[in-house]
Amino acid sequence: MVSGFLQILRHNRNYRACWLGQTVSEVGDHFNSIAVLSLALHMTGSGAAVGAVMIARVLPAIAAGPVAGVVLDRMDRRKVMIASDMLRAVVALAHILLLTYRETWLLYALSGLLMFASPFFNSGRSAILPRIASHDELHTANALTQTTSWLTLSIGTMLGGMSTAQFGYKWAFVANAASFVFSAAAIWSMRGEFKPERGAAARRRGAGVEEFREGLRYMASRPLILGIALLGVGWSTGGGAAQVLFTLFGEVVFARGPAGIGMIWSCAGIGLVLGGVLGHRLGRGMGFERYKHTVTVAFFLHGLCYVVFSVMGSIYAAMVFIALSRVAMGLNSVLNRTMLLAHVPDGLRGRVFTTVETMANAVMLVSMGAAGAASTVYSAREIGVVAGVLSASTALFWAWANRAGKLTEPERETRELEQEISGTVTPA
Repeated sequence: MVSGFLQILRHNRNYRACWLGQTVSEVGDHFNSIAVLSLALHMTGSGAAVGAVMIARVLPAIAAGPVAGVVLDRMDRRKVMIASDMLRAVVALAHILLLTYRETWLLYALSGLLMFASPFFNSGRSAILPRIASHDELHTANALTQTTSWLTLSIGTMLGGMSTAQFGYKWAFVANAASFVFSAAAIWSMRGEFKPERGAAARRRGAGVEEFREGLRYMASRPLILGIALLGVGWSTGGGAAQVLFTLFGEVVFARGPAGIGMIWSCAGIGLVLGGVLGHRLGRGMGFERYKHTVTVAFFLHGLCYVVFSVMGSIYAAMVFIALSRVAMGLNSVLNRTMLLAHVPDGLRGRVFTTVETMANAVMLVSMGAAGAASTVYSAREIGVVAGVLSASTALFWAWANRAGKLTEPERETRELEQEISGTVTPA
């Protein structure tokens, strides 16, 4: 497993550059997240404010999703990713203003601007992966990309919590801005053609809405693709609440301050890394039917461990169960993303990946808002139990769809299929 990761990094120059940019920028992201969430709680003293910050981060990402999908399927994806990095670098540095002007509206505005640019980069990275990795490398590249995201979550949140507690908020914001500049330079060093395939990319001016609908029609016509998107929705019913709960558990329930938030997020990241490695190992030889059953079991275990995490009396016991919960999610995520990469045509990847992300973010928004509001009435533990049950319920819906014969494997997509889909809009 590890040798496969090392091999692609050693021999694939473009993937190595993308991976380096991802690693550095995501560590910086988590420095920012810990600092912003801790600052929000200290500015207001309310768990509801933490939920409001998370909503301010997710809502712009939802709004940007459809636009990002169309842009990524029209333009050079490499250039779009670089532009996203540079914009985020400026906004990340502007967070320093919060140290002088401690206004909650400014906190929300900067958080929103930072997240608005994210779908252009994140979905762009997914869309170009089959371009920079061969067919034989694709599963390994996907597993390493996701595992790296979770490893940086573990490292970044731990270091972010410790460094914020030690050096203050300014350091976290500067580090985040510098990480985006590094990422832009790494993406710039990639070589090759990163424009989408013609047909899906060639569009007459003003046809953006139709292009977005085109992506939705494609997903609706492929039950498996739609089912995978709905898995993200199911996870988000409880996963959104976690964005608020981890801060409350670290700061309030276990009274550990920013370091406590970092400890919980770090263990969640470790669990995801282990799940990603497991997903890489199992996915290479896994048949389609086994894949579907694995998703059912993993989702159920994820929700169950989330419930147990919520009732643990010790932060260390809670860290163990949140890690186990995330092992199950990491496994699922690698398997599902590989399935999408294998079947979605190049000219539609931008729209499909942004739509999947937008659907999940929209439900996360509701979940975070509900958790933030509920925190004024109910304990964090009670909210966590409900969130875990909601996430686990996704396993029931997926199992039902599989038993009903709705989750059939689509044939490998061809250029003819892509041209058929893209033909719904008259090119210039």
